[in-house]
Amino acid sequence: MAEPASSIYIASPEGDTGKSTIALGVLQMLCASAARVGVFRPVARSTTETDYILELLIDHTTADLSYEQSLGVTYEAVHSDPEVALGDIVARFHEVAANCDAVVIVGSDYTDVGSPSELSFNARIAANLGAPVLLALRGSERSADEIVQLGQLCRAELHQHHAHLAAIVANRCDPDKLDEITAALVPLGVPAWSLPEIPLLIAPTMAELLVAIDGELYSGDAELMQREALRVMVGGMTAEHILERLTEGVVVIAPADRSDVLLALVNAHEAEGFPSLAGIIMNGGIEPHPAIARLVAGLGPRLPILTTGLGTFDTASAAAKVRGKVAVGSQRKVDTALSLMEQRVDARALLDRLELAIPSITTPQMFEYQLIHRARADRKHIVLPEGGDDRILRAAGRLIQRQVAQLTILGEEGPIRRRAAELGVDLGDASVLDPKTSDYAEEFAADYTELRKHKGMRVERAREIMSDISYFGTMMVHKGIADGMVSGAAHTTAHTIRPSFEIIKTADGVNTVSSIFLMCLSDRVLAYGDCAIVPDPSAEQLADIAISSAATAAQFGVEPRVAMLSYSTGDSGSGADVDKVREATRLVRERSPELLVEGPIQYDAAIEPSVAKSKLPDSEVAGRATVFIFPDLNTGNNTYKAVQRSAGAVAVGPVLQGLRKPVNDLSRGALVEDIVNTVAITAIQAQGLAAQGSAE
Repeated sequence: MAEPASSIYIASPEGDTGKSTIALGVLQMLCASAARVGVFRPVARSTTETDYILELLIDHTTADLSYEQSLGVTYEAVHSDPEVALGDIVARFHEVAANCDAVVIVGSDYTDVGSPSELSFNARIAANLGAPVLLALRGSERSADEIVQLGQLCRAELHQHHAHLAAIVANRCDPDKLDEITAALVPLGVPAWSLPEIPLLIAPTMAELLVAIDGELYSGDAELMQREALRVMVGGMTAEHILERLTEGVVVIAPADRSDVLLALVNAHEAEGFPSLAGIIMNGGIEPHPAIARLVAGLGPRLPILTTGLGTFDTASAAAKVRGKVAVGSQRKVDTALSLMEQRVDARALLDRLELAIPSITTPQMFEYQLIHRARADRKHIVLPEGGDDRILRAAGRLIQRQVAQLTILGEEGPIRRRAAELGVDLGDASVLDPKTSDYAEEFAADYTELRKHKGMRVERAREIMSDISYFGTMMVHKGIADGMVSGAAHTTAHTIRPSFEIIKTADGVNTVSSIFLMCLSDRVLAYGDCAIVPDPSAEQLADIAISSAATAAQFGVEPRVAMLSYSTGDSGSGADVDKVREATRLVRERSPELLVEGPIQYDAAIEPSVAKSKLPDSEVAGRATVFIFPDLNTGNNTYKAVQRSAGAVAVGPVLQGLRKPVNDLSRGALVEDIVNTVAITAIQAQGLAAQGSAE
């Protein structure tokens, strides 16, 4: 019989506790520790309207369950007959649990139909589901003593209904009192943590404001409607006084016939030295004068400008009442929530309360979480040359928010920071350097001249070359100013790695720079090499690739068992192609006798035990291979893409190997998630080199 799913019930005694933040963090912790993690919502507001919290959480689960499967019953059903509703909840939960290793259960919301007895009913549900309770308490406008008193009342309520209290999170607390609150909760006898109030998490997006004021988008970039409005300001004064009061992420309400205000705001948003606005709301049902409208259109502002028929007071009131949601698509809020939970809640202490079984498999989500966790444990400095690409800026924001790495972004600082602010990206303490004006420019040109003097390099030409972002970023890595570089989102592979060959060069004992893809299948991670760099490797190069790939795989937790792939297995075939692989296998065994390697071997014999049993029954690698070395780039590149598309594998890479310092190339179709993962990989490679250097 299969082990029953571990579960945790997140409950609160009132509304606005920020349960979605807590649930999201717990869900990620579980996804890093269990293969199939689902979510269950026992009581939903409606079965006809989408529950945004459930929708958000399902987007982060790893169990194959639909939205409908993850729902229990409605509030109406609970009010009509609580006992029947409870029976239905239990039955539906067990259907979910049967398909999961762990389940996050999110209690009711106290929205519209909340009542004093709602925690009691949540406690009864938790007891019937056999799920320990993580109690979420709202800390805003409460002292530490008041939070503790509330916790004591809730603990008694849970105990009365036979629910087990596992832990407490006090959310939305005064940032200056976190340690005091955490300490005050200790006598309650369970692990307890506190999270600060973060205005961003309750800030509405421009899209949410648009709905609240029943407005329309007059002009601007529709993509920026997802930016959060951190403050709403009524522009009832002169333009110069409004400009004095602008803050980052503000929305200004003003009638469209205030031409001076409209033009001042549009220009301030673009100007150096002024905050980046979230938007403008033109109220009163008035549109700008045609001449002003033409002028604004000519300026081409990306800033969202909304119109509404409401008056000033009604517009401001409607905007003030909107509470932003942490929902699907709110990536900045999601990253903020995850970062909060990672920094403030001890994942191991919480998971220990759940008696979670240790999995024997590795899912893509588990692997990606481990990448982020390892990179964050010893933050390295990574340079991102392509500061003009929105994907790079969005990835940088996520990396900074999650504290994965220190970053330097290359490009003009003013435009980069303005565009990041427009996208709702906080670049925080990231450095922004312009290669054309940087203080490093002359030093780098002199160093490059020395490195390439055998090629006749002159300092005048070196200055031109060092203005190129790839060369400048590579020189930062070479000089130790940065620990690694990630590029290629907007440039070719050659543009990214050619400077590395000229400046960083290959590591000692390695003659071939190559790559692997880390292929995250549903239950394990494999390494494929080389699928990106060497078109037609010789036997010596194949041996280099195999040894480097085994070392890289081991660095990322993959126990290396190397399969040297060919169209023939063992001694069954002959010909130049097979002989090349056979010779490469011999060289690997000679150079790295401790490495488990088999070749030549066909893919099916390398990965499938039943085939291996008939073809190579005595092999330690056949049927169990984890590192697959392809005979040429054509085979490797097509195979990784076929597995990626046909098997739904997550392909992380290419991860370059063989250089003295880590430089990694992105696909020009890279998603933000790909960039985040590649930076984490580069940071881990840098950690490995640092550890190697200290050991020597």
